[in-house]
Amino acid sequence: MGKKLALYFVRHGQTYLNKNLRMQGWADTPLTPEGIEIVKASGRGLADTEFVAAYSSDLHRTIATAELILKENKHAYGLTLEPLEEFRETFFGSFEGELGDVAWNKIARANGYVTQQDLFDHADVRETMNGTKKADPTGDAEDFMTFWTRVEQGFLHVINRHREEGGNILIVAHGNTIRNIVHELEPSIKETFVLDNASVTVLAYENGLFKVERLNDTSHFIKE
Repeated sequence: MGKKLALYFVRHGQTYLNKNLRMQGWADTPLTPEGIEIVKASGRGLADTEFVAAYSSDLHRTIATAELILKENKHAYGLTLEPLEEFRETFFGSFEGELGDVAWNKIARANGYVTQQDLFDHADVRETMNGTKKADPTGDAEDFMTFWTRVEQGFLHVINRHREEGGNILIVAHGNTIRNIVHELEPSIKETFVLDNASVTVLAYENGLFKVERLNDTSHFIKE
């Protein structure tokens, strides 16, 4: 029987597309100065946590976030970050970089809803993602099954590699990616919750069972 495995999911820091309220999936922009500082604050709060492995998505904003967190960590010497494309955010196709309000209203109308709020009030994540692909004139946006199949492969890769020896694993990823992993493993937690930049969500795996121990936690942030 393996030892307890604790997956520390961290959402990346604020980027310029975040700041300007634009759609950001595979599109990538640098962390803002504010984003860098909040990641450092989160990293200082995790400084005493000993990680046995570190992963991120292969997008710049998560790699930069992970590197900043590890730089603050007291036990990270010799730890190598492993970026995995499986942990990427949802791909929004031709909506990438569009103003969020403009994109979501287009998606809502294409799926029979009056406004984006109407869409968010009545459609779950699967319907919303499938509806995004339907609304994308290029057809490039990911539907839910394409997205979840990709993310699940990355998640299982990490679990299978580390479940016997256990320990703390750092995984820096994206809001939608983390939300869906949490919801799929603990359905009582709705997938509509919002994750703050640099927040920590801890998913524990022990005796074949998953348990959410921390959700969107920012209480550990330590300012300089």
